[in-house]
Amino acid sequence: MNKIVLAYSGGLDTSVAIHWLKQKYGCQVVAYCCDIGQAEDLEAVRKKALATGASKCVVEDVRDEFVRDFVFAALRANAVYEGEYLMGTALARPLIAKGMMKVARDENADAIAHGATGKGNDQVRFELSAFHFDPHIKVIAPWREPDWTFRSRSELIAYSKQHKIPIEASLEKPYSIDRNLFHVSYEGGILEDPWSEPDPAMFQMTRDPRRAPDEPRSLEIEVERGVPAAIDGDRLGAAALLERANRIAGEHGVGRVDLVEDRYVGMKARGVYETPGGTILHKAHRAVETLTLDRQVMRLRDALVPEYAAMIYNGFWYSPERELLQKLIDESQEAVSGTARLKLWKGSAIVTGRRAPQGLYRPEFATFEREEVYDQRDATGFIRLNALRLRIRALAARTR
Repeated sequence: MNKIVLAYSGGLDTSVAIHWLKQKYGCQVVAYCCDIGQAEDLEAVRKKALATGASKCVVEDVRDEFVRDFVFAALRANAVYEGEYLMGTALARPLIAKGMMKVARDENADAIAHGATGKGNDQVRFELSAFHFDPHIKVIAPWREPDWTFRSRSELIAYSKQHKIPIEASLEKPYSIDRNLFHVSYEGGILEDPWSEPDPAMFQMTRDPRRAPDEPRSLEIEVERGVPAAIDGDRLGAAALLERANRIAGEHGVGRVDLVEDRYVGMKARGVYETPGGTILHKAHRAVETLTLDRQVMRLRDALVPEYAAMIYNGFWYSPERELLQKLIDESQEAVSGTARLKLWKGSAIVTGRRAPQGLYRPEFATFEREEVYDQRDATGFIRLNALRLRIRALAARTR
């Protein structure tokens, strides 16, 4: 083997992986790192990869693509995994794999590698995505290799110190962090006890609600065809809009989630997440939909959302079933345009108003005051027809 492309984050696992891959295969390791809004000095990450032993490090800015083509696609579907998780990590992995596979082609690499463990979801997400782009690609997953002798993060930390690999993780703070423009996730280590409350100092994107401003903050979010388009009248590009939403919501402590979720491999795991901007964009989108989306269309779409979310969570972004559902969802969003007003205060985000120029809400039909468009006598037949099967069932019960 002459060359391996490694999905590189600069974290503990992938830093050790560069050294380990070179030792095992005696070949070049090309590191691939993309900027998806992880708030890091990626030039420093590039230098770290080279210092750790990579022959080359490719760094690519994909923030707008990430938000426009992945995050907003999921927001149009109101995709939430198991009722709470907005899937910031799951949405980033197929984009990282896409970039990694492009570098593998450009570099004429023999294989790709990643630092995901054999217990988690990311191994599935990376590899399913990779096979979409090249069905014959060789994948090296060090955590699944028999001569990868590490079985814990503490062992990786010891190895990195032995070989002078620069890392940030420590035995005092051993939890794993994944950050991008959509969220920050925390798992493992001291968070593995689901009864243990997270350290308030751990959070990066959201202020402690107890220390958030005492005055509530109102804002308006405009949605066009299901896509967030402006905040308080300022039209922004995809990444810039999400950054603005993150800053506003994070200041007020909005967007923290602590849950136990079901991993694709079969086990339950505890994850703590911050998704401030995503939380308020999700609420705004739902609010505009209440005015613009047909009842039966919404009911059908909502019935499909758990399946759609599971596809993304389980790594099937580039699957025909996800693409088919995306087309249906996007078609449903053609009329979803309007504005939602939210009030943020001490960790809460409440919808306080919504409007849509072409909405289905009509005050003349909904009003409790005098109107001339609705004959209330029509409800008599409507109710009796809907009650017919219930009446027949009751009559049958009496004859038993």
